[in-house]
Amino acid sequence: MNIQAAPRIPLLDLDLLQTVVAIADTGSFSNAAAVVHRTPSAISMQVKKIEVMLGRPIFVRDSRSVRFLPDCAFLLDHARRMLALNRDTVARFVQPDVQGVVRLGAPDDVAERFLLGMLRRFGETHCCVTVNVVVDTTDRMVDAYHAGDLDLAIITCEAGFSGTEEAEVLMREKLVWATRRGGIAAQQVPLPVSVWDETCVWRNAATKALDGQGMDWRVAFQSGNISGQRAAILADLAVAPIAHYGLGGDIVEAPAKYGLPKLPGYALGLLHGRNDNSAVMAAADHLRACFSREG
Repeated sequence: MNIQAAPRIPLLDLDLLQTVVAIADTGSFSNAAAVVHRTPSAISMQVKKIEVMLGRPIFVRDSRSVRFLPDCAFLLDHARRMLALNRDTVARFVQPDVQGVVRLGAPDDVAERFLLGMLRRFGETHCCVTVNVVVDTTDRMVDAYHAGDLDLAIITCEAGFSGTEEAEVLMREKLVWATRRGGIAAQQVPLPVSVWDETCVWRNAATKALDGQGMDWRVAFQSGNISGQRAAILADLAVAPIAHYGLGGDIVEAPAKYGLPKLPGYALGLLHGRNDNSAVMAAADHLRACFSREG
């Protein structure tokens, strides 16, 4: 029997990924060359190597700038995550004496689902770094970050909040209609909905989708934290737009038979860069590495 080996998938090494990030951050080959301490011709050769490996171009170039082709932008997210994984791993061996205080902001659903475990693991490897966490809404965290009150902020981005455009994407997720398993809330008219106030992008996305489909709805429960949303769902008082990662147990996605409109996706992003001391950089790399595993 002639057994053919599966085609070998090429490996993108970290030097190539570092060049991809430098080009994206600086907007040109020549500026990227200065960042990674290579010549512009060497940068061009690295890009050519990546494009040969992938079998297609990844950048659009003109006389003034370089940008990703639309369907290749995900390569930048991958590059950032892989570099963060590398830095996080190496730092455990070569930077055991990093110390300082990091002020971190996060929304409550992220704190509940991800952050506690991530910070516990960070504390195991960075015993001299203190992380102080503030749980708040995205709009308030954006203001606090720009005011210098936060070093890092995990926020909802790609969803219409002003000031989030500079956030580095950590993870993309979809919104779903959540209901109690076997419950009846999803079939009631008007549809009972659990949301927060008009500043909440999840509320705005949900109500816009309902109005677009011509469905009658009412706010049956209003809460600014995920525990309140869960309580309303589990009591079968309402359905709620929540992140897909928030499903579990008796909280399930509403079955298609109820005809609820599709909800848009969004992203979790990281605001960083205003304070680049070693403790903040170590915490940022750890968060990137952790979210890369979740994604």
